[in-house]
Amino acid sequence: MDEGAGRQWRSTIAAAQAGDRHALDELVEGWLPLVYNVVGRALNGHADVDDVVQETMLRAVDNLGSLRDPDSFRSWLVAIAMRQIRDRARRKQPAHLDESAAREATDFAELTVLRLQLEGQRREVAEAVRWLDDEDRQLLSLWWLEVAGELTRRELAAAAGISRQHAAVRVQRVKERLETARGIVRALDGACPDLRELTARWNGRPDSIWRKRLARHIRGCGYCGDTRESVVPAERLLVGIALVPIPVGFTLSLALGGKTAVAATATATSVGWSAKVMAAITQPAVAVTAGATIVAGGAYVVTQTPDAPPRAVAPTASSTARPPSSPVPSVTPSATPSPSPSVTQRKVELYGTVVDAVDRAPDPNARPAALPHRPESGITSTWGARAVMQHRGESVTLSGQGYVLVRWQIAPHDRPGGLTMPTWTGLKGKIFHVASGGGRRMDDVTGEAADGGPVTGMGGPDTGYTVLPDGTQQMWQNEYFYVDGTVTLHQNERGASYGLTVFPSSWNAVHEDINSGPSEGAKRYGLVRDTGKDDTPVPQYVTRTTPADPATVPQRSRV
Repeated sequence: MDEGAGRQWRSTIAAAQAGDRHALDELVEGWLPLVYNVVGRALNGHADVDDVVQETMLRAVDNLGSLRDPDSFRSWLVAIAMRQIRDRARRKQPAHLDESAAREATDFAELTVLRLQLEGQRREVAEAVRWLDDEDRQLLSLWWLEVAGELTRRELAAAAGISRQHAAVRVQRVKERLETARGIVRALDGACPDLRELTARWNGRPDSIWRKRLARHIRGCGYCGDTRESVVPAERLLVGIALVPIPVGFTLSLALGGKTAVAATATATSVGWSAKVMAAITQPAVAVTAGATIVAGGAYVVTQTPDAPPRAVAPTASSTARPPSSPVPSVTPSATPSPSPSVTQRKVELYGTVVDAVDRAPDPNARPAALPHRPESGITSTWGARAVMQHRGESVTLSGQGYVLVRWQIAPHDRPGGLTMPTWTGLKGKIFHVASGGGRRMDDVTGEAADGGPVTGMGGPDTGYTVLPDGTQQMWQNEYFYVDGTVTLHQNERGASYGLTVFPSSWNAVHEDINSGPSEGAKRYGLVRDTGKDDTPVPQYVTRTTPADPATVPQRSRV
């Protein structure tokens, strides 16, 4: 940071050490984004990120009085974060990690791509981080911030607990492994037929075994090893990249490491946290946003988990104080402030609680039920009359009242394997899954196996199969939904290749499709799900929240 900013933060730190509550609030708010980025990248968004970030901040507040040189505050704080990361690794050996929690957590590489809108080779670098081992990712979390201008090499070495000479050697090794990982990402986005065959049974999750297999293939493959564009060194790509902003709804739980809310209260009281800050951190959860971290001018936000019904949110005061070297883009909280305490007591009535379950394909000659006719005032789309989404991170927002067609195109010949479903976020109003059409389901017979038996599902033995997550509703070629409000549909491709084409539609078009009957290339009549009432199924993977990573929306929708 520049000298003026340095003087400001030295005075803020000194004031906080002397017991100034406002200065302490400013420190916590200003430096939390840096800690979140260090921990998030080191753990790649594992469910333990919340715990490690909070433990870091609590320890920093608890030991602030022991800091002798305010100029070393940043490296001191990051060193605490790195110790907490290493302590967490010792407490939880990889074999005992909660894999279900890890899968549900936000992938930090994906969050980096989405929140910073990275494209091209910058996106490739972020995605390559997934392929690194834990120890390499820890050092990379520091080097990334060094290259981005958030840390100096001296601070990196101090945080890692090594000399600057040793840091240079280790950083070089990590850079070499990162380049290997970039080659893997690039190859997986290609169309090498041998690589498709190699990855036919891969579950889509990076690990050390598959990293070695893929790297070995790339070294011996003329197609995958042939770089068709100039590869820019990672450090040049990362220069000046901002910190990933803390996502709306990021929560800090106090139930960690044996430290209860009472213990946290004692810690905070000993250094003079303000009463409003105390009230905030002793709540069951504290939401952190770009404009309101643990503290925002003394105000706080209480939030809920994505699966919980909406709750009222206390108004927050705007706060702009943060380190000049830690830019945080503005983010608008998804929740709406409560006009009065009485609103928080009102029971939220849910609609559409029937969630689709995996069903059996109807007989080809079975005619669909009658399709209720819902009101149509028209649907507008941010992509116009036809949205074609073929890449991860693309989305379309639909608004109004009427029918919407989502047409699937799954391409096992491009890349088979596990399929990450599209998700609906930011729902305002209602959405129903009204009908399925297009003449065929994705699990219809598609060919003949080598033994003469039928091949069912998306793909075949020659290309591999596209596999849906357990419990996911089987899709048809055309899926129809009814929107009364606003919602955003996200393409979350990761693993298997697929595309979505989204059209505003009409009742007449839906009715004609589902009743057109089997024909050449089509297998069956369509299927009606709409009852005309609020008990019509809602689609899976829909939420009223706006998560930083749309791919993390739970399968069982709560609307």
